[in-house]
Amino acid sequence: MLWAEEGLPLAAALQMVRGSVLYRQIWFDKPPLVPAIYLLWGAHAGAALRFAGAIYAFACCLLAYALAAGIWSRREGCLAAAMLGFFLTFDTHSALLPLAADLLLLAPHLAAVLLASRGRLFWSGMAAGIGFLFNAKGVLVLALCGIFAWPAGWTGAASILAGFAVPNMAALGWLVETGSLASYIDQVWLWPAQYAGSPVVADPIWNGVVRTANWLGFHASLAIGAGAFFLRREALRRTLSGKWKFAAWIAIAFAGVVLGWRFFPRYYFLLLPALVIPAARGFSVLRSRIVVAVALLTMTIPFIRFGPRYLTLAGSSDLALDRDSREASKIVLRNAPGPNSSLYVWGYRPEMYVYTQLRPATRYLECQAMTGVPADRHLASSEIVLTSGTHEARAELAQSRPDVLVDGLSPYNPALAMDAYPELRQWLNEYRAVARTNGSVIYVRRTIGR
Repeated sequence: MLWAEEGLPLAAALQMVRGSVLYRQIWFDKPPLVPAIYLLWGAHAGAALRFAGAIYAFACCLLAYALAAGIWSRREGCLAAAMLGFFLTFDTHSALLPLAADLLLLAPHLAAVLLASRGRLFWSGMAAGIGFLFNAKGVLVLALCGIFAWPAGWTGAASILAGFAVPNMAALGWLVETGSLASYIDQVWLWPAQYAGSPVVADPIWNGVVRTANWLGFHASLAIGAGAFFLRREALRRTLSGKWKFAAWIAIAFAGVVLGWRFFPRYYFLLLPALVIPAARGFSVLRSRIVVAVALLTMTIPFIRFGPRYLTLAGSSDLALDRDSREASKIVLRNAPGPNSSLYVWGYRPEMYVYTQLRPATRYLECQAMTGVPADRHLASSEIVLTSGTHEARAELAQSRPDVLVDGLSPYNPALAMDAYPELRQWLNEYRAVARTNGSVIYVRRTIGR
């Protein structure tokens, strides 16, 4: 199965394996390392993808161990690793772990703070720079490098900035060399900026209060442990002369959660390590068995909430869209003229390119750039966010000639059907519907099969 967060980067990586250039030949609205990491296992789905997620999560636990153990002792390191592993497993129902932009920042985030706390400032900045190429919130990690390096002075700050610049200058050189820079700016910066300025709910502040309270309730054990850390009087060893750095870490991480006023569960991955590390120390020094028992009891909340999902995953309603994509992909392959046929999928269903292995007919692997409606709401809303370039994108689609066309959006939101756009009506007339699923309509070009 493929989760929504990993379908697009995996589909983009698949085209990169085939020689397409990211941004110039593949429309993609995330930084370049998000699809590039999928190249490490050949952009394969299935077991390879799930093992990659598990290995990544384990690497994050090792980094949490090294950070806490380096500041205090192995006891805190083991506690930090255990708690991070637990919450990565049970934080969300999709904890099989989809390697998407928010989670992919976690390892560079931990590595940057670890290296800064040990005085390896250039490498700390480099870790933050790599994180920035996974997620723009990596700039907040850069700020954390400066905090945990204090009081390194201007020389230390220069070392951090130099390290941050190295991977980003390399990425800039690649963008210029491939002629992708202008497309990168448009897709990764201008489009998300418009997206960030369009709240999903009417009252984003109250939404943030409710979701943050829910998250803290879900992570009550971390809140208890971190509270014990801050309330207990103790002097921190080595380079960390006070607890203010950990307080600043929590504040900066939470600012990253607040950015955009959406408060999606995946955004809290930025806050998770900022609580895990001080909580590990808090539990280590707690003397009250009652408090420890209460904290451990709160850890059953996520286990009870999402643990049973591992036993009932096949029947989960959350996977209905993925099952529909698999069913539609089988129909596509039965109706495609051959293995070299082309495909276009209207909607946010990029996983179909992975399931069918057919080549995309255009550089657009989904339709956000054509409708102007973000994928996080287009199944139920038609409110346009992206106001420029949509006509040109639809005109470009109308010039393509996919052998098979899948409409995975209008069964959910008829207002965003393809025939609602004048540029696509004549183009759509060249196709005939051959099959339907619960959430998809499959078309083939009328000339095929004649």
